[in-house]
Amino acid sequence: MRERLPLWLQDSCAVRPRAVAAVGVVLICAVGFAGQQYWSARPRALTVPAVVAPGALPAAATAPAAAPAQGAGAGAGGVGGTAARIVVDVTGKVRDPGVRRLPAGSRVEDALAAAGGVRPGADTTGLNRARVLVDGEQVVVGAPAQPPPAGMAGGMGPASGAGSGLGPGSGPLSLGSATVAQLDGLPGVGPVLAQHIVDFRTARGGFRSVEDLRQVDGIGERRFADLRPLVRP
Repeated sequence: MRERLPLWLQDSCAVRPRAVAAVGVVLICAVGFAGQQYWSARPRALTVPAVVAPGALPAAATAPAAAPAQGAGAGAGGVGGTAARIVVDVTGKVRDPGVRRLPAGSRVEDALAAAGGVRPGADTTGLNRARVLVDGEQVVVGAPAQPPPAGMAGGMGPASGAGSGLGPGSGPLSLGSATVAQLDGLPGVGPVLAQHIVDFRTARGGFRSVEDLRQVDGIGERRFADLRPLVRP
């Protein structure tokens, strides 16, 4: 039957080795690609992580979190410790007299530095610059040294080392160096009036005479008459 077919048809239907090889290569590539797709799409088993209770965590895992908390607490304590302040009145022969707020544990030298330093030529004899200050005391620079007030042995009370006012019963109280607490002990003088006296002294640079006490707000003629024999400039 093949011999009866036309020559062009016989030539088209002829099977040549080159054609067989080409078809074979195409089939091999198709089979390989199909196998690769099948292998990639195959189902896989997944491992679910185990649930760990909070109490079962190792100590090493919780230590870093605990350490910052302890550090923060220590820092807060440090801030609280350094936040303590004292208030002192620095007056006399300093460049910038007035009330100063200093850290607790400050010394007389720190108060002088906060007031701008001692003026040239000021007499600081008897002024203990290394003494620790206490809240509410007054540091007077340039006034004659006075003995400490009664009940304040060693001069460690609120009075300064130089120019402290005298205590009750030991002579007239110095208006130029007395503290608010000392002035409060005078008859008819309370904490408010004592502060007015200190403010007047700070603003005017001291008392030139006892008569200047009349100019303090809250002191009338009768009160001045009671205070005059008990105080001095």
